Amino acid sequence: MKKILITGGAGFIGSNLSLRLLEKGYQVTVLDNLLPQVHGENPEEESPLFQNILGKVNFIKGDVTKKSDWQKVLNNQDAIIHLAALTGTGQSMYQIDKYTDVNVSGTAKMLDVLVNESHQIKKVILASSRAVYGEGKYFHKDLGIVYPESRKLGDLENADFEVKSNMGEILTPLPTDESSSLHPISVYGITKQIQEQLVMSVCSSVNIDAVALRFQNVYGAGQSLQNPYTGILSIFSSQILNDENLNIFEDGEESRDFIYIDDAVEAIILSLENTNLNKEIFNIGTGISTTVLDVAKTLKKYYKKDIEINISGQFRIGDIRHNFAEISWAQKKLNFYPKISFEEGIRKFTTWVLKQKKGKINLNQSLNEMREKGLLK
Repeated sequence: MKKILITGGAGFIGSNLSLRLLEKGYQVTVLDNLLPQVHGENPEEESPLFQNILGKVNFIKGDVTKKSDWQKVLNNQDAIIHLAALTGTGQSMYQIDKYTDVNVSGTAKMLDVLVNESHQIKKVILASSRAVYGEGKYFHKDLGIVYPESRKLGDLENADFEVKSNMGEILTPLPTDESSSLHPISVYGITKQIQEQLVMSVCSSVNIDAVALRFQNVYGAGQSLQNPYTGILSIFSSQILNDENLNIFEDGEESRDFIYIDDAVEAIILSLENTNLNKEIFNIGTGISTTVLDVAKTLKKYYKKDIEINISGQFRIGDIRHNFAEISWAQKKLNFYPKISFEEGIRKFTTWVLKQKKGKINLNQSLNEMREKGLLK
């Protein structure tokens, strides 16, 4: 399989993946609509992500929600790496139709063409998300493993942020494995779960190998520095470099699993080149939990800026408290071992950011939108 179609291939993961596949001798076609929120109004001038692949791949500007664009790009391709999606958890809670259209209907249109029209696709790799797990997997001293629902609004309003049992006892977060219960609590997470189900069901019916990769928080050199709806590292970096103090949601102890872009790309390539995968799902992360407060402190250290880090107590409806990956299945089946630590990754990221043209993320716009919808409290 040497001819690869990457949807969303001008995005953060997609552009890095495109360049890596070209290095390995693959022929790469990219389908991307160059969303202004990510690439700016003039991508050829404003988007380093797009500039990195322009003239190197077979680029087709198109939209996954249009069946005609799928028909245009699928001819003579061997595999699809389906990255195209809307990804902001908070934004998904008030742009429900848009997220469902792009993430669910876009995937459905791809599958419809694969089932009903002639092609030579042998494998589909879907970029899924840890958001399908919702609050993830926890331990209760008496009940054992539990999968809690969303935190109660009253608790959050009282600055009581930890995840609790029905009896009010604080639960201990555990790494989430692939067999864990799926109970997404955001519209984004719901769309990713449906994407997975569609791809796994339909591809198997037409003898196409299917792999879903549940990514944790991917970050690194090359990510969009102008999108205020996703990526706390970009948001924090913009604020710090503009000498703005940081306001941390909740109490700063909420945690995530941060995986560097090079390791994320490697996981996709391993999935592509392993010929013994079908209907397989893998967690792609580091297995290490890092608090948002630690993220802020680490960025401040590397940027050498004397800004204040304020704990705001604000919270977003649809946010989870903790989630980090159990990656032993990916290690065993994919031979996937992340190589870049969080400290090294932040060093690489901040070094790259400091070389970029200084900009400013319009964070207030995104926060005001959520506040108006009653989703930021």
